[in-house]
Amino acid sequence: MEIEELHCEEHHQILDVHFGGSSYPPFVLSFKNLTYDVKVSIKSGFPFRWKKPNVSSGNTTKSLLRGISGEAKEGETMAILGASGSGKSTLIDALANRISKQSLKGSITLNGEVLDSDVLKVISAYVMQDDLLFPMLTVEETLMFSAEFRLPRSVSKSKKKARVQALIDQLGLRNAAKTVIGDEGHRGVSGGERRRVSIGIDIIHDPILLFLDEPTSGLDSTSAFMVVKVLQRIAESGSIVIMSIHQPSSRILGLIDRLIILSQGRTLYSGSPSNLPQFFSDFGHPIPNNENPSEFALDLIRELEGTSSGTQILFEFNKSWKASSMDDNGGDDTISNRRCTLPLKDAIAKSISRGKLVSGGNGANHSSSVPSFANPFYIELMVLSKRLLTNSRRMPAKFAVRLGTITVTGIVLATMFWQLDDSPAGVQERLGCISISIATIFFNCITEVPTFIQERYIFMRETAYNAYRRSSYVLARSLTHIPLLFNLSVTLSLITFWTVGLAGGVPGFLFFFVTILASFWAGSSFAAFISGLIPDVFLAFVSGIAIVSYFLFLCGFLVARDRLPKYWLWFHYISLVKYPYEAILQNEFLDPTKCFVLGVQLFDQSALATLPVPVKSELLESLGRVVGRNITRSTCLTTGKDILKQQGIVELSKWKCVWVTVAWGFFFRILFYLTLLFGSKNKRK
Repeated sequence: MEIEELHCEEHHQILDVHFGGSSYPPFVLSFKNLTYDVKVSIKSGFPFRWKKPNVSSGNTTKSLLRGISGEAKEGETMAILGASGSGKSTLIDALANRISKQSLKGSITLNGEVLDSDVLKVISAYVMQDDLLFPMLTVEETLMFSAEFRLPRSVSKSKKKARVQALIDQLGLRNAAKTVIGDEGHRGVSGGERRRVSIGIDIIHDPILLFLDEPTSGLDSTSAFMVVKVLQRIAESGSIVIMSIHQPSSRILGLIDRLIILSQGRTLYSGSPSNLPQFFSDFGHPIPNNENPSEFALDLIRELEGTSSGTQILFEFNKSWKASSMDDNGGDDTISNRRCTLPLKDAIAKSISRGKLVSGGNGANHSSSVPSFANPFYIELMVLSKRLLTNSRRMPAKFAVRLGTITVTGIVLATMFWQLDDSPAGVQERLGCISISIATIFFNCITEVPTFIQERYIFMRETAYNAYRRSSYVLARSLTHIPLLFNLSVTLSLITFWTVGLAGGVPGFLFFFVTILASFWAGSSFAAFISGLIPDVFLAFVSGIAIVSYFLFLCGFLVARDRLPKYWLWFHYISLVKYPYEAILQNEFLDPTKCFVLGVQLFDQSALATLPVPVKSELLESLGRVVGRNITRSTCLTTGKDILKQQGIVELSKWKCVWVTVAWGFFFRILFYLTLLFGSKNKRK
């Protein structure tokens, strides 16, 4: 027999006696007087308008939550019911700490203690309304990757697999375990199964608190019932389950323990669903036989909202009815004044010791602190890399399109600029070939933008509750892209270098390849940054294309640096195309033994090009006498260094240009990380 001392709210001591069982005070999430107001701007139909003097701005305040109170107990399922715009999702976000503390008024406590944000991330899970999953992973793989993230390395691989298999059975997904999730272009699991998988990945570590935003939205009645039945079993296993729901069926209503009905941010009913008939009967609107109580309630509320007094009558009646119910029961049935509780950290440790919150590890080690992440950085890195590679490998079309684009571009360049000579025309064609090659690389990289934006919300959901570090994701995504970038670089280099007749032989080819690879690295990093900065696919894609175009315009190919307007020089120096372009030009024109304009070629790009050779020779001799230099048909007038000076390439060596390109890649990866760090907080202001 185990005897433990517990503390009551009245500050006296009692004895809690354990007879080899698991008797313990349950977790209770309490919230009181939650109020949340937002400022709403009244916008004109035109982007610009003249503002009249002495007229106040069009900002108004809208109350989304107005003094909402209640509590949810361990082992019970709470549903928040209401029409669209009633405040259901806002209340879920408030309880899940997804609203800025500066904006949310009121108190939220667990076992009487205010929850620290870092602790809440570890002991809770939030299931979004949309099913955000990798389409080419199977149900079993999706849950297994979630287990790798959320369960610590102290849990063996076999135990993680056993946990996944048990969860598959609990969610009723056994028949779909080997089926891919699927998307618009790939057939996969059904809508109800997708929803249960979404729930499964967030409860793999058996959280104490589970929040769900409309988990039955878009499902048929049978699938919706199965989802709520699963949530009931999760609650009975020792969790607090709180969900918003739009219009539950009678069968679903029978699975719910506590119900809150909202309208315009206020509570119109709070209690057991079984008391709804008595509540509305006392209100003077009895629910007809065989009618769904939730449908009746929403219809009545909608009618009241259309009246001049609105729902004020029902709001006041709910307060008086609740007060009379408490008097009949001899006290407050909702918020117990005599509940005995353990300190929160001790309660979490006890919950861990009986199998809850698997990611917390051993309960004995966590009475004083709860770790922010289940696994160290390198474990997260390996699991993320494996998942990204698995999903990408099963979508070869994306790689094939990019490889095909590079291959076709290389073939076009090879046939257009086949074996260029060292004539003045050949010089111009080399400049064009090199600039087009570099620009193609960056345009090709912009196609990565939609890929990450599709992953963005998966990333936001997983990192919101500390499945892994943002830095782990950024590094894993960078590392898994290197093989792809390497293959694209090899393809473009092999097709173009020898066929175009670029200079340098094998050393020149290797430098060309390294420069192309550095360009792909910088372009991929830039695309990642754009996709992290702009979450809209269309806007991000168009912005990326536009900026790369400006990089090309101002890199020094169309207009040499010395001839650029001074107000555009800053953009010239931040152009990603500039540095690989200058590196390859130096690789081409730094050979001191090569001459690119002979005396006889001086007239090639002028009206004198058609003159007979003897006449050209006489003109050269005359020109030589004027300048005091002997100029013949074979005199070298322009070397590679002269061409580089004409292009304004005199500041950095070719290898420094390559290193600057690589540095740009790292710089944009850091910016990408910062956009994820500060731009994916998942919190309302």
